[in-house]
Amino acid sequence: MSPIISLAVLVVYFCLLMAVSKFTARGARVATFFNADHSSPWYLVAFGTIGATISGVTFVSVPGEVGTTAWHYLQFIIGNFLGYWIIAFVLIPLYYRLKLISIYDYLRQRFGDTTHRTGAAFFIISQMAGASFRLFLVIGVLQILVFDALNVPFIGTAMLVILLIWLYIRRAGIKTVVWTDSLQTICIIVAAVMTVYAIIDIADFHSITELTTAIVTHPTSDVWDTDFRSPTFVAKQILSGIGIVIVMNGLDQNMMQKSLTCPSKTEAQKNICSFSFAFIIANILFLALGTSLYIFAERVGMTLPSSTDNLFPLLVTGYMPTFVGVIFLLGIVAASFSSADSSLTALTTVWCIDILRLDPDDAETVYRRKRVTMAMAMAMFAVVCLFHIINDRSIVSAIFTVAGYTYGPLLGLFAYGILTRRTLNDRLTPYICIAAPILSYVINRLAQVIFDGYRMGFELLLLNAAIVFVAVFLTGKKGK
Repeated sequence: MSPIISLAVLVVYFCLLMAVSKFTARGARVATFFNADHSSPWYLVAFGTIGATISGVTFVSVPGEVGTTAWHYLQFIIGNFLGYWIIAFVLIPLYYRLKLISIYDYLRQRFGDTTHRTGAAFFIISQMAGASFRLFLVIGVLQILVFDALNVPFIGTAMLVILLIWLYIRRAGIKTVVWTDSLQTICIIVAAVMTVYAIIDIADFHSITELTTAIVTHPTSDVWDTDFRSPTFVAKQILSGIGIVIVMNGLDQNMMQKSLTCPSKTEAQKNICSFSFAFIIANILFLALGTSLYIFAERVGMTLPSSTDNLFPLLVTGYMPTFVGVIFLLGIVAASFSSADSSLTALTTVWCIDILRLDPDDAETVYRRKRVTMAMAMAMFAVVCLFHIINDRSIVSAIFTVAGYTYGPLLGLFAYGILTRRTLNDRLTPYICIAAPILSYVINRLAQVIFDGYRMGFELLLLNAAIVFVAVFLTGKKGK
């Protein structure tokens, strides 16, 4: 695919985002950046959240990973589905009752300032590392598809992408994100569906029914893993899916901020419940796309790449017509932007509301909020460049994994606050939350030795949270 065509796609797409930004910024007030004036329709939020949960990495990795773990990822998605209903009927009522803008303000009201800032700091670390890691991988794909041919270095590409994201969210923040997420969801779904139809045409399938039969009977379509020692064992995947979605959605400002822009608790619950069904359908689509790609690779005699992440890009650029390449590029850009824009907005919100304690309705907040948004964008750029300098996939993945450990303490603190009536020792919270991930890592290493190669998967997060829960329980006392 010509880099000029690719660049044209990016320009047109960015112009659409700027048009949405201008539309949503009309009549924006000081607090609009943080809460969208609580005017977002629940169905718009639900639809847009599909795009927000499918990052650029997911867009490429989920179809590719089918060749390694088949459809075992669907077990995890089933757990996610159950977790979303817990969010809808446990966390959403709590957040609306307390009228929260940042969900970590709950920790201040429940426990105190030190616990509050500890929770906010853990979110900032996790979100910055995670968002930067996902953006780094996507920028690498854009570099290969577009900017290498234009002699633009990686750092220039990273600066351009982050600058574009900053430009369209800087005025209306979360209100813009709610609308652009919907646009990006359309692009992602269209990209996946059009790729499937291209495979039907190129691989000489006579109909979607014939391809569906081929997918169902293909070895990569196996769903259930019954080996308890496997990281994808069904029970572990479902339980971990519940825990992960509660933490990385229900206790994550990035995801909850959009739901809290709905006018009422009931509207937000409609959003979460309807999204949970759409989420399963969207992921089944991407798993089916993954099996389709492997079937297509077999038919064209392609040698499978060593990294499954490269399967989708290599098939699109080497074996499919130009229009599929354009659709693929549009899908991956939409997926990466929908993830990064909401992350940047959430990071700005948490820093302004939880760390600086700014009044969201104060006119002077606008100036400081703009500075914070720019600083967060620069920090994200710096972390992406750091990953590029390291240039070692295993080390970068390890950093991302370490960042994932920091969600465990958030789960432990929120669970303790919701499930008990006890107070905690506010001064000890930072030390407990730092010690828990370290202890979890040690236990994981010991388990591999003691239980003959047993490897923890997503359940490591639950262990991390349990350590925090027990520690604050033992050091706390009865109270209001």
